Amino acid sequence: MFDHARQVIAYLKDQGADYADIRIHQQDEEESISTMKGDIDKYNLASKQGYGIRVLVNGAWGFASSEVMTLTAMQQAGVQAIAKAKTASDYIQQKVSLAPKAVIQDSYTSPCQIDPFTVSTQDKLARLLQLDSQLADKRFDYWGVSASFYKRDILYIDSEGSEIRRHLIELDAELFAYAKDQNGEQCRRTFNLPQDANGTTGWENIINDAQFDHTARIREELLALLDAPECEKEVCDVILLPEMMALQTHETIGHALELDRILGYELSYAGGSHVDLADFGQLQFGSHKLTARADGTVANSPGSIGYDDDGVKARNVTLIKNGVLQDAITSRQMIMEANAKAGRTIFSASGATSRAQNYSNLPIERMNNINIDPGQDGSLADIIAATENGLLMETPRSWSIGSNRENFHFATEVAWKIKHGKITHMVRNATYRGDSLSFWNALDMVGDERTWQLQPVFQCGKGQPNQIMRLAHGIPACRFKNVQVGE
Repeated sequence: MFDHARQVIAYLKDQGADYADIRIHQQDEEESISTMKGDIDKYNLASKQGYGIRVLVNGAWGFASSEVMTLTAMQQAGVQAIAKAKTASDYIQQKVSLAPKAVIQDSYTSPCQIDPFTVSTQDKLARLLQLDSQLADKRFDYWGVSASFYKRDILYIDSEGSEIRRHLIELDAELFAYAKDQNGEQCRRTFNLPQDANGTTGWENIINDAQFDHTARIREELLALLDAPECEKEVCDVILLPEMMALQTHETIGHALELDRILGYELSYAGGSHVDLADFGQLQFGSHKLTARADGTVANSPGSIGYDDDGVKARNVTLIKNGVLQDAITSRQMIMEANAKAGRTIFSASGATSRAQNYSNLPIERMNNINIDPGQDGSLADIIAATENGLLMETPRSWSIGSNRENFHFATEVAWKIKHGKITHMVRNATYRGDSLSFWNALDMVGDERTWQLQPVFQCGKGQPNQIMRLAHGIPACRFKNVQVGE
């Protein structure tokens, strides 16, 4: 396939392409299994091959994809891409240019001990059904366990001389239980498998009881939630645990700092951003406690793929340093456009975040791992002890976001009331809201490394046509002052 790809690139250059690249998915597999109330609920196994060819002609992109893996078919797809680019070049307002990048010949492999695709379906079902049985309770309407496994073998070649091969394995897993409270309203408790940033990404995570067997806690918390009082309306401090912090970070830092969104490319679908180009280097995005990164180098994450789909090596980019906005989620194309629009160099190099859902999609800017540095404010127990009046909140239940990510309203599955430095009781239907900049500037305590956790996100949608991307957020427990809750 490398030989075919090299010949295709040479052919496209001869046909007039100013730039060309090809991504060949030699293997693209997904297996999904779920249980429900002690039985198999769903099973799906999909396997495919294909490739996407992207060209630049006269400053415009052309793209074509196919699943016919012959040299002739690849050349024909390339010709289609060139024809599309020539047509598009008659209509574009600004010609596409690409920032320089290193020429790379390399490979990347996800860290993995046990390839989940080597584990029998029977063994997978046995483990999931074991956990399912431990969630069961007569008060629950339903409960279960789900797991999905992904495996890709991708070849990338471009006309600048880069040749990269990637072997990627990812897995996603969840425990869930649902029941009705005393008012007949449905409550739920879920647990999404976190990853160890220093660990591996294979089947070993599913069979590790310390990592995934939280069945007893989830069952007991849901039972307590059914009889818990409603969250009261008030202004108090909130402490967000990692699952909730992942959503907060994803929606109000991650999506707000995607450069294509800032430049207006998502306006017709998912909105824009309250950030503009003049803000970089001066906007006080959050308190001095906040340092956030777009880090594609975290060893064990679905957001760490070695190289992006522009062939740029993964980087650790500081987005916000001590509260001040520094950088964005960027690609080769968008930094050139942004710098030209601003009339100054804001972005010096691509952040390696140009990614496509699969071979049939054009790469766009996507989050990799949007992380927050651990702080110096101690353990979760230390943060709770320092809180006079607050809520400890965990796991997203629903969310609503302003079209420019300027404000939000989030509901959590579970919360605990804190009074005078101690947890007093659980509350249900807890919510909180705020304006994004005011909220991040109210950050006054950031937990240390003991509270930091890598939380995967497997259903991030963006783009037209919509693309679903997988990534993660490494975040500590955080406290925010004077937040409106309960409405």
